[in-house]
Amino acid sequence: MKNLTWRLVIVAAVIIAALIYILPTIVPDMWPHKKINLGLDLQGGMHLALEVDTHKALESTIERTGHEIRDFLKKEHIRSAGVERVNGEKLSVKISGEDADKFDEILNDDFPGLRIVSRSDEGGTVSIVLDLPEKEAERIKLMATDQALETIRNRIDQFGVSEPDIRKQGENRILIQLPGIKDTQRAKDLIGRTALLEFKLLDEVHDPKAAVGGTVPPGTELLWQIRVSPETNREIKTPYLVKKRSLLTGAYLTDARVQIDSQYNEPYVGIRFDRKGARIFERITGENVKKRLAIVLDKKVYSAPVIQEKIAGGEARITGSFTTEEARDLAIILRAGALPAPVKVLEERTVGPSLGSDSIRQGLFSMIVGGVLVVIFMVIYYNGAGLVADMALIFNLILIAAGLAGFQATLTLPGIAGIILTIGMAVDANVLIFERIREEMALGKTPHSAVTAGYERATLTILDANVTTLIAALVLFQFGTGPIKGFAVTLSLGVVSSMFTALFVTRIVFDYLLVNRRVRRLSI
Repeated sequence: MKNLTWRLVIVAAVIIAALIYILPTIVPDMWPHKKINLGLDLQGGMHLALEVDTHKALESTIERTGHEIRDFLKKEHIRSAGVERVNGEKLSVKISGEDADKFDEILNDDFPGLRIVSRSDEGGTVSIVLDLPEKEAERIKLMATDQALETIRNRIDQFGVSEPDIRKQGENRILIQLPGIKDTQRAKDLIGRTALLEFKLLDEVHDPKAAVGGTVPPGTELLWQIRVSPETNREIKTPYLVKKRSLLTGAYLTDARVQIDSQYNEPYVGIRFDRKGARIFERITGENVKKRLAIVLDKKVYSAPVIQEKIAGGEARITGSFTTEEARDLAIILRAGALPAPVKVLEERTVGPSLGSDSIRQGLFSMIVGGVLVVIFMVIYYNGAGLVADMALIFNLILIAAGLAGFQATLTLPGIAGIILTIGMAVDANVLIFERIREEMALGKTPHSAVTAGYERATLTILDANVTTLIAALVLFQFGTGPIKGFAVTLSLGVVSSMFTALFVTRIVFDYLLVNRRVRRLSI
């Protein structure tokens, strides 16, 4: 009797907890504020197929290597006529013939991975063309796709999309599914933005307007600042001549947060560098007091303030007439890091809410029809015991729904199929138990003895079948993606809850009827 009371308390606690987790799905804003998330196929959303421009990643590597070679030439006092990137993925270095041996030493010691494509000596000037071997070039391209995948995943996680499906396809493609996304353009901007942050000095000697006419001085580039006037709502474009060389990049960022300017009451993005970045920033600002430093993001100037004094501490701010939403998105992509290469949208599909509603209606209809047929069959075939199995089935569905909400899993159309499969498995466990009870009763045992023996004989078989199914579902969840994962989630929850209801809940009902209510005849 005492044992039965404790089991009733456990079942009641589980059912109450399940109902608490289900209620926010029906009545929003209720504690614990966890509701069932619907997948892309049920609530609509966005599907994107992206292609990573891996050639750009290789070109960036070559460009960066060129800057490093220039630094070495300057440090070793080697006279050079130029270090330039040619044909996208090659470097052309021209040095005095007298310094050729010193340059060869630099190549051997500090750039062993570079391959010499050609070498010529004309009039005392040695011209060397360098590139990367095919194997190294392929490795950089593959890493660019992997890094882009991870960066996009970080951005989407910080954006707050529930259960996104992001996976690599082939060598340079990424598939993305974002359930529930309504502002598709904002999501595309967030995902596809390269977010390369650079700090560059302005060329204050030459006139930017002359550069707009086509005369860009060597070593500089023409970039634009684009602002929207709050009074006229028009774009104001301002040209800037900035030096090509980046003094500092966003690679040293540790944090980026939206903050509000107390003077103008406008949002800006406050950034913080790591220790090394802070040292570089302090040196740059110390060496260039009274000069203008441009903050450039994706080849667009955001601001170009005059450096008033050396700035220590590693903090800076990016201003640019942001809305709070724009500032928040910028902070997200800066925290997530820059893409190693630009991405191109190959395919974009938006699943509308109407299609999602149709999917929900059809899925629920099939689940209700299947459930009703099972309920009727159990009542007809097992009479009163069939009603007990049907009650366990309803508890089973409540527990699955609570599990989906509690674990913040996503319900997809294949997930509904998993629930329908679970309905069959749940009554299958009851069928096994009831058949064993019938066999025991046929041997002349009392109802209570028959129930006890029936559960004991069927338990091992039910555990075997369900545990193997659970292992398969967990493997699907671990290695599957998208719809397969949704199926695995509901199947796993369904297997666990069906074992609980079939072996624990129904046994309590039989024990209560036979022990407390002293029922002498079992309707089975």
